[in-house]
Amino acid sequence: MRYKQAPKGRKRSCDTFSKGLLVTGTIVWWVYAVLFLIALTIKLQAAEKKSNVIIITIDTVRADHLGCYGYGLVQTPNIDALARSSARFRHAFTTVPLTLPAHASLFTGSFPMATGVHDFASNTLPSTAVTLATVLRENGYATAAFLGSPVLDARYGLNQGFETYFDHFDLKHFDEEKADVVKRPGDAVVDEALAWMKHESKRPFFLWAHLYDAHYPYKPPEPYASRYKARPYDGEIAFVDAQVGRLVSFLKEKESFANSLVVLASDHGESLGNHGEQKHGFFIYDSTLRVPLMVKVPGATPRVVGEDASLVDVMPTVLQALHIPIPPTVQGSSLLSRIMGRPGPGSSNVYAETFLPLLHFSWSQLRALRWKGLKYIEAPRPELYDTIADPHETKNLLATRPAVAQVMRDRLAEILRRYTSASGEQAGGKEFTDPTLLDRLHALGYVTTPAGTVSDAIGKQLPDPKDRLQVYELFWEAMADGQQGRYEESLHKLREAQKMDPDSLPVLLLAALDHFQMRDFPQAIQLFNRTLELKPKFAQPHYYLGEMYAQTSNNEAAMEHLKKALELAPTNFSAAFGLGSTYLRLKRVDEAASAFQDAIRLHPDHAEAYTALGEIYLYQKRVDDAVQALERAVAIAPQMKQAHYRLGQAYEAKGLHTQAQEELDRANSLSPVAPKDVPNQ
Repeated sequence: MRYKQAPKGRKRSCDTFSKGLLVTGTIVWWVYAVLFLIALTIKLQAAEKKSNVIIITIDTVRADHLGCYGYGLVQTPNIDALARSSARFRHAFTTVPLTLPAHASLFTGSFPMATGVHDFASNTLPSTAVTLATVLRENGYATAAFLGSPVLDARYGLNQGFETYFDHFDLKHFDEEKADVVKRPGDAVVDEALAWMKHESKRPFFLWAHLYDAHYPYKPPEPYASRYKARPYDGEIAFVDAQVGRLVSFLKEKESFANSLVVLASDHGESLGNHGEQKHGFFIYDSTLRVPLMVKVPGATPRVVGEDASLVDVMPTVLQALHIPIPPTVQGSSLLSRIMGRPGPGSSNVYAETFLPLLHFSWSQLRALRWKGLKYIEAPRPELYDTIADPHETKNLLATRPAVAQVMRDRLAEILRRYTSASGEQAGGKEFTDPTLLDRLHALGYVTTPAGTVSDAIGKQLPDPKDRLQVYELFWEAMADGQQGRYEESLHKLREAQKMDPDSLPVLLLAALDHFQMRDFPQAIQLFNRTLELKPKFAQPHYYLGEMYAQTSNNEAAMEHLKKALELAPTNFSAAFGLGSTYLRLKRVDEAASAFQDAIRLHPDHAEAYTALGEIYLYQKRVDDAVQALERAVAIAPQMKQAHYRLGQAYEAKGLHTQAQEELDRANSLSPVAPKDVPNQ
């Protein structure tokens, strides 16, 4: 059979059609290839996109007072929901039941014996410390912290690595009878954090939000105050939960929650009467050591982790999850394998301590080690507990299991040898002497008396804190009375404490301060002098003696004690200011100016010192210098009437009559001005 040939034109048409198909197919192939490459690029970019890191620390919250840990008397729906999205650690512990050293451990991944930060008020984090914020900033992260308590003030060193560190506590103008206003409420902390996150979109970020509300005094806002009237501590926790919810909701609204690494932890718990301790810091039982800890790692399946964990493990966990090398200074262990459901490295050695009894009362420090369900507390009278059979630590097994106690004692000694850093101890041992900040911490219930040092514990037999609990609780109650102006009640409790511990430095100091506030200067002077007999190189009594002698016009004695206070505490800007005022009363103008300049050098925002310096410059006819100093004073303290009044005088002397009148009107609107301590002009 022969086939007919197709017409020539038709053949050309088919050829054209075939070529068209070829061209079209090529175009389609290229379109699919481009789309594939775009999709692959987007996928790779998404995979390479760095996770945001959010760490929320909730101060003073016991693990067993949250719903996700089985507590039914407080509603914490937001924290519970976060726990369901995270790896929740059933048994997590702080290193120190105090805010500053606990956070130092969390953000350096190191134990207190390495950083030297054992306490608040008397320690600062060394500048050589490597913090999580520093590492993340070096890896391209924007870093910011928003804080609820002055105990984390930047001057304590935890600001290292943070581009934004929102402490900004107004400590100078604080009503002593309203101690709770010192702590920034959690809603204000979250307001600042949300505002920052809204403007930080170009870089991955590390945000730390610190919510301090559950710390004593417990005064939750409405509706939590009414809802938890009988349990204000729980009311504070419910309020904190709402603030956690605001942060998480923002992340979800911005569709960044899924790719964010979120950590929620408490720095320590609250004893609430367990073992006789009402608050925290004095003992190291689990009521103050056990903390909630949950870690949400992108891509990880939520689970509950039963193995022990410590706050020092947070930093290496975050860095390993982000594929960032862990610095060699880190002493904690990454928890990432447990978060991902893989076997961990084995049983952890969980270390804890408190040096509060030693540093503030000259009683023995306490150290503890947890291992395989056992807990050993090193003290003048040691303790051993089986925390599985006896989770409330009510039965000391030391007498019945001495061999086990010896094993634990040896393990603790090895931990101390391995992790103690001589340089860290020295660097972290600096005494912090900002009197305004110390006064505010005192008003929050912190014992700020430097009665002892770490070296005092070497080779000495010191009282066991268990034998001084009643003294400590009486002291704490007396301090609370004094904060509320109940000085007679405070002194009554202090006299009871003195019967049990006659030479207690903090008891004597607190009694002296009560008499000072009552303007009973003769008794206050006697007690301050007694504290100097017990601790000759103690700056605080010299400062108050100087203040009292100044108020009673004994200028020579005032000058002597204020100079001594500055010698012992060179950062005490209040002593420098007081010395300047004393020089003015003695008409020693040049020395007064030098002292006020010292106060400004020590505290650059000291509005009163700028005002006093401006007054001196006016007296010396240095009008331009006066204007500069007084304008600075007004900028720092816009409501300071004296500064406006003197600035008006300076403008008048400079011939700026309109500006002068504005400042004088402003001063008069605030209140009448009574200039003092300035030579006659």
